Amino acid sequence: MTPDVDAVVVGAGIAGLCLIHRLRERGCAVRVFEAADDIGGTWYWNRYPGARVDIPSLDYMYSFDSDWQRDWQWSEKYATGPEILRYLNHVADKFDLRRDITFGTRVTQAHWDNDAAVWHVRTDHGDHVTCRHLVMATGCLSIPKEPDIAGVGQFAGETYYTSSWPHEPVDFAGKRVGVIGTGSSGIQSIPLIAAQAAQLTVFQRTPCFSIPAHNGPVSADKQAALADEPAYRAAARASFGGVPQERTLIPTFAVPEAYRQQRYERAWQIGELLETLNMFSDLMSNPAANESFANFVRDKIRAAVDDPQIAMTLCPTDYPVGAKRLCLDTNYYATFNQPHVRLVDLRTNPLVGITETGVDTT
Repeated sequence: MTPDVDAVVVGAGIAGLCLIHRLRERGCAVRVFEAADDIGGTWYWNRYPGARVDIPSLDYMYSFDSDWQRDWQWSEKYATGPEILRYLNHVADKFDLRRDITFGTRVTQAHWDNDAAVWHVRTDHGDHVTCRHLVMATGCLSIPKEPDIAGVGQFAGETYYTSSWPHEPVDFAGKRVGVIGTGSSGIQSIPLIAAQAAQLTVFQRTPCFSIPAHNGPVSADKQAALADEPAYRAAARASFGGVPQERTLIPTFAVPEAYRQQRYERAWQIGELLETLNMFSDLMSNPAANESFANFVRDKIRAAVDDPQIAMTLCPTDYPVGAKRLCLDTNYYATFNQPHVRLVDLRTNPLVGITETGVDTT
């Protein structure tokens, strides 16, 4: 049986767009289905305040666009969500990627026909497409987690989810706001929501380790590293995290305490996740080494937060640095020094549910 196309790709986010280009290069006919009304994947849906990439912008881009500097420049070390979305639209226009995408359509079934050696792919709009190759570019976070909180649908005020934020700006001015959750999206959005809200209450179950992003323009050093871009991109593909760097071979306790603290401080001031995890060779394998850096971060939290009790609540103590994704932030910890911002520890004061007027804890 001759299939309708060589490949069906599900999802038009960063991976899906790359696949369109790569498959075309190989002479394949492609059909792409995307549930959203436009490209972008994560960056189409996650438009919450403060959303930005946590890998340097120059490393968070397509390597197939070899002349990108002719028509694109990043404005920041860590691009915001809107800038990343503009970049993806720029690439889609430059390489004419949209013509193979069907938007607003979700794949509902995919069945392999062993006799005909084809996939039968069906959508919620009645499409039936056969293909030799089916590629799921749906990402690891394509289905938002529904909150398992009693009464969440009863709240009479406005409710927002970082995973499906409105496309129009949300105005929190003069409002009492509750934020449930302090993962990466909470850490990014809380300082900006606090800058608008009359009152902000943050409900935290598990504190996260976070380091300052020190965001700003792309550095001259980073630009210089791309002077030989083919070599840079090749080194990126061979690296452990997609950013070229030489892996350190020095164990944590092979150096004096003073040098160790200098290395921690240098990583803190650089503000890059992979640089931090590459400080010493055993940071992610030796519990004592990990705890040494964890203590450094806790000291930084205590120095940033005026109230000792709040600082203690914000300090992770029951898991290693890097066991949960290490976060990057802009003034996250200092936000809790503001008089209109309150922190509720859900471990000592558990969440009961949500009512028409607010959030109930024990």
